[in-house]
Order: sequence, then structure tokens, then C-alpha cells
Amino acid sequence: MGRRSRGRRLQQQQQQQRPGSAEDGGKRNGAGWEGGYPEIVKENKLFEHYYQELKIVPEGEWDQFMGALREPLPATLRITGYKSHAKEILHCLKNKYFKELEDLEVDGQKVEVPQPLSWYPEELAWHTNLSRKILRKSPQLEKFHQFLVSETESGNISRQEAVSMIPPLLLNAHPHHKILDMCAAPGSKTTQLIEMLHADMNVPFPEGFVIANDVDNRRCYLLVHQAKRLGSPCIMVVNHDASCIPRLQVDVNGRKEILFYDRILCDVPCSGDGTMRKNVDVWKKWSALNSLQLHGLQLRIATRGAEQLVEGGRMVYSTCSLNPIEDEAVIASLLEKSEGALELADVSSELPGLKWVPGLSQWKVMTKDGQWFTSWDDVPHNRHTQIRPTMFPPKDPEKLQAMHLERCLRILPHHQNTGGFFVAVLVKKASMPWNKRPPKLQGELAEPRAPVPPSPAEPMAGCTSDTSELESKLAPGISDTGAVERAENMDSSGSKRDGVCGPPPSKKMKLFGFKEDPFVFIPEDDPLFPPIQKFYALDPSFPKTNLLTRTTEGKKRQLYMVSKELRNVLLNNSERMKVINTGIKVWCRNNSGEEFDCAFRLAQEGIYTLYPFINSRIITVSIEDVQVLLTQENPFFRKLSSEAYSQVKDMAKGSVVLKYEPDPTKPDTLQCPIVLCGWRGKASVRTFVPRNERLHYLRMMGLEVPVGKKREGAAAAPGAASPAEPEDGPGAPSPAEPEHGPGAGSPAEPEVGAGAEQEAGPDASSGGDPAEAGLPR
Repeated sequence: MGRRSRGRRLQQQQQQQRPGSAEDGGKRNGAGWEGGYPEIVKENKLFEHYYQELKIVPEGEWDQFMGALREPLPATLRITGYKSHAKEILHCLKNKYFKELEDLEVDGQKVEVPQPLSWYPEELAWHTNLSRKILRKSPQLEKFHQFLVSETESGNISRQEAVSMIPPLLLNAHPHHKILDMCAAPGSKTTQLIEMLHADMNVPFPEGFVIANDVDNRRCYLLVHQAKRLGSPCIMVVNHDASCIPRLQVDVNGRKEILFYDRILCDVPCSGDGTMRKNVDVWKKWSALNSLQLHGLQLRIATRGAEQLVEGGRMVYSTCSLNPIEDEAVIASLLEKSEGALELADVSSELPGLKWVPGLSQWKVMTKDGQWFTSWDDVPHNRHTQIRPTMFPPKDPEKLQAMHLERCLRILPHHQNTGGFFVAVLVKKASMPWNKRPPKLQGELAEPRAPVPPSPAEPMAGCTSDTSELESKLAPGISDTGAVERAENMDSSGSKRDGVCGPPPSKKMKLFGFKEDPFVFIPEDDPLFPPIQKFYALDPSFPKTNLLTRTTEGKKRQLYMVSKELRNVLLNNSERMKVINTGIKVWCRNNSGEEFDCAFRLAQEGIYTLYPFINSRIITVSIEDVQVLLTQENPFFRKLSSEAYSQVKDMAKGSVVLKYEPDPTKPDTLQCPIVLCGWRGKASVRTFVPRNERLHYLRMMGLEVPVGKKREGAAAAPGAASPAEPEDGPGAPSPAEPEHGPGAGSPAEPEVGAGAEQEAGPDASSGGDPAEAGLPR
């Protein structure tokens, strides 16, 4: 027995001898304790008074609304849609796991078979009444629970609250769009956006990308973990205050131009009173003051997003709050200050099946102690620091009507058994008024302009350290989309030389959190690349300039790839942007790789990106071969089918690609292509596939591998690239964890090397990747 176990047992024995222990019926000092904690009473009179007064619920539905808030939130899961085998996962869920739940009872309660969300496309999102506690403790549901845990870690399923799936759908993103996710952690919405980029899996490098930002350095690593599961070269995680996120620049035909985004997701921090069903602390902590304190920040973030949106682009603003101070008031103020540059889009027909109520056009403001104000003129001077004019609806009826606030979507819990939510979709028609600049005549010195006085909600208030914004305001041009930042105004030397994108200097930006390793692009003449190109017969179209490492000195142990567009962003913004992570691992160094003619083996994480460019060392395998390779440690060549054997027997030792193509004439077999990384030894072949991904493929083939079962001659997870699983299921946002707002639980400590494999640390083979000691010889 370990020291901790002995300590816990001793503590339990001492507690049993004390008065007030379990022998006293669980009562201590006269207080009723349920499992050691007092039960939270789901009552808050001020909350009810506030929202009844504002009439946010249709007539006659108040009791249903409050009743729904007191019920636990159903668990919801989403099948990731960009992988070609999403339909196979759906088929497996519907025809195997869901069928096993029919007529099942747990603790006298009938288990409801999961149902698809009526408004989510292609039945890729489902909800169920199974709580986490029932899933984890019930022996009858153990298989289903292990399926959810394993598939979540593999990135094939995301456990996500139903309403949080709405904003990415309304963003209407396409593979060529440049997307900014301003407040991205923990990352469930970001993963949806990545899926949209990869709608066509035959295109390894979509033109678009996602830049996912979060102000909390620690939560950025949770975001990295979520995004990494999807294996995309088109995602970058950055760490900034969204209200003054720097304006980036890109190189366009040798000219520096400001980067504007086609789509922006603005899911702002909020009071979170729509999350009462999963975050029960809100019942006792709710106060009108929370919304008053957050309104200014929300408006600054939304304004900053609007500034960086391209003309014709779409921005979605969302909160998990029901409070108009955080919702319609922010939108109305943003529309008013935009002077027609922004308008609310009518999205009423975009998600058929989704029930919602229109946005409010009239509301009042209440202080913490219950005092109401209907207009800014009524607010006494001593309240001006707490209440702002932007919190009230516009006075002018015509202006208010022209805003069409009824186009905002309010999601109420009792309509479709969800949490509470608010969404508004904005389209940019022209430049923001303060960004319009007169054209500068060629060859003439520009007239110095008087600075524009900031409005009460000017986005840059308190963000004067953002030099890029100040520079862009001085840049010549006619409008936002025509804005060009001259190269002479930028420091184009230093860390950007030779493809090295280092961390930003502290004098330009406050550094906080963990210090990140640099991003170093492989030079075109690097002697490291030709052996790789020859060994794998890479196609001439392979974008080798997109390869990078995370070290400036010593041996390069891991090679990563980013898309051409993200390479452009990295090279031109290293001094204004704190990048936590980007790129997908495609090759890992072998300790003795040179003897196999190539020092680098393939990494499963990036094989779907790399495979279209590989023309050599490909072994076509059958479904039976895949089964053998995934269930046995080092199967001899003779265990493979005759077709696979004939391909592998004359091949040189080293890393290989194992490719399975489905047979449409056999509809009962696996109908999605599979690409696996392997190693051809002297007389055997081995796969290098993370444990959960291996289990995923076996399940898709109808095989259930018991947890803890070992592969022949090896541990159950040889070379598992994934970290150890936490008890609650890896990587998934906990149903009890709000995605934003004061109640958000801090994420687990970042994994060692999360966001950047430590290049200078132990050899890659001794880290999370397959141990080379087990390579077949």
C-alpha cells in the first residue's frame, strides 16, 4: 500500500470515530450534508424579479422556463464532421451502441436512447439524458462510456453543449476563409471551425486558416490539446487580450498588407446565467452587477472584431447570458457607432429546426441593490462609473427600428431542453467610420492629421501598447480593405531573418505565461531535406518551404508543417504576436535512422496531410491486414495477405505508409479509407498509431477491444502518442465547466511540451512517440 493510500485510510478511520460522521446519518452540527456538501438551493428571487420585469420569456411560459432551469442539462455529443469516416462513426453509434441502450434501466430509471439534435446538419450531433455519474458508475454502460472517452481523445467525438454548437454554424465558414476566433478556449467551437476548413479531405492544405486566441495563457494549452486532435496544418493558437488583439500584416506580392478576416467568432466572456443547468453555483452568485461590469469589455472585444473584419465578411457575437446588458445593448451600441458600416443579418432560415425568440428592442438597467433606470438621463452622477450610456437602448425610435434587433437569436432552455444562449450575426458593409482615411497622393508628404478623440467605448482605450494599431491608423489608404502598411514603418530585420520567428520582445508586448520556443522554417537549401524527399519520393509539388522546427540549434528532432497562408502570417508578425502553437507534426527523427537511408520516420499525427505527396513506400492493405496490424505487435510478413506480402517483402527497411481503400462492392465492410504509419523491419511490420486511434479503427471494423487488453507480445499501447487519460475523459470540455464567464473552471495544468515538443529535451523516441527500442529489425 502506498503512502497516500495509507494516509487516506487513516483519515477515514479518524472521521468514523468523530461525532457528525456517517454514523450520525451524514449530519454535522445540525446541518444536513449530502455526500459531504450542502445541496445548492435552486432559488434566486432577485434573478426571477429581474427577468420577469424585462419580459425575456413569452407570455405564459415563465413556469416552464424556471422548471427547465432547475433540471440537469442533457449531455450532448458531436461527431467531428471533416474526417471522411464521420459517417462510419455515426453508423457505429446508431447500429451498435445506441441499440444496446434500448430498454435499459439504471437505478430504476429508464435510459433514454440518444436523439439527434433536429437543427444540426446530417445527424452529427446527439443529446441524451445520461449524466456523467451514471455513465461512469454503471456497469451496463461501461462499453458506451469507454467508447466516448476513447473517441473523444482521438478527436472523432466532441462532448459539447448543444447551444455552443450554434455560433460556428451561423458563421457559415468555407475552406478558403481566413477565420479569427477571438475568445477560443476551451476550444469546442474552434474544432467546429477547423472541420469546416477541411470539408474536402482531398485537399491537404485549404486556402483558409483559423487563428484561435485566448487571453488566459493556461487555457491556451487546453485549446492546443483540443485543436491537435484534429490534425490540421491550418490552425494557430495565440495568446492576447481580445479587446486589443494586434492587427496583423501579410506579404502580398512583396507588399505588406493588413490582414482582414473573412469570418470572426466573437464568443465573449459573460456572466453565464444561461449556464445555470450545468453550473449550479450561478443560482447563489447571480447579481446584476456581473453584467454591468462585463458590458464594457464585451463592447471593446466586439468593436475590435468589427475593425478586423473584411468588407462583406461575417461576424458572430454570442454569449451564454440572458441579460440584454451583455446582449442587445452591446449589439445596439456597436451598430450605432458603426454608422451603417455593420448590419444585423437575417439568419432565421439558416438553421431549420432551431427554436428561438427574437431579440429585445426595449430593456431597463438595474443596479446590484435592485434600483431601476430606464434611460441614461435618469442615472445620478454618482452611478456614472457603474452604469454607462451604451447600456441603454437608443432613444431615437427610427434608429432603433433600423437596427432590426429582432434579428438577434435568444435561445431559451425550455424550448428545446438546452442552456440559455444569445447569438447575433453581423455583416460588414463598409469600413468602420474611424478607420476611413483620405488617400495619400503619390510623391507628396502626408499632411499631419489631428488625432481622432476616442468615444466612450473606443476599442483601443487602455491598449496603447498595441503599436500595430497605432501604425495602421497612420497608414495610407482609402478604407479598411485598402489599408497597406509600408515596409519602412516595420522592423523587417532581426528575428524574421532566415525564417526564424521568435517570441516577441518584452518591450513591445508584455510576456506572460510560459516562454515559447521559436518557429524556425527549414531553408530551401537545408541538407536535411533531400534524403527525405528521395526516400519517400515526394511529389515536386510538395511545399517544403512550409516545413518548420521548434529549435534554432542542435539536432532537429521533429518536423512540422503549416499551410502557406499561416507561414506568411508567422513570418510577418513575430514581433507583434505571441504564438502558443501552430503546425502539425509530420516527421520524427530516428536514433539510428541514417542506416535506413533516411533519418526521419513518418508521424501518424500528420499522415493525412502528408500522404497525398508521398509516391513511395506505400503498402496497400486489406481490411484483414489492418486488423492484424492493429492487434499484433510485430506481425511477420507471412501474416499479411498475399497482395500486401508481395509489396513488403522486397522493400528496404524503414518507415512505410499502410493504406486501406474500401471496397464499394462489400457494403458491410469498413467504407472509409485509412492511412497508417508503420515500420518495415527485417521480417515483420509494425504500426505506429496512438492507442485511442487504434481502438477507433478496430471499433469501426466491428471489433471491441477490452480496456487494458494487451496486444500480442506488447503492452496495450505501444508507442501511444497520446498522454495518459484523465478519469473524466480526455480533452473533452466537462459538462460542468462553463466555456466562459467568472464560473469557468481553470483547466488542468498544461501538459509538458504542450504546444511545443521540447526539441532540446530527451530524444523524440523517449517521449510520447513510439519507442524505437521496439522497432522491428
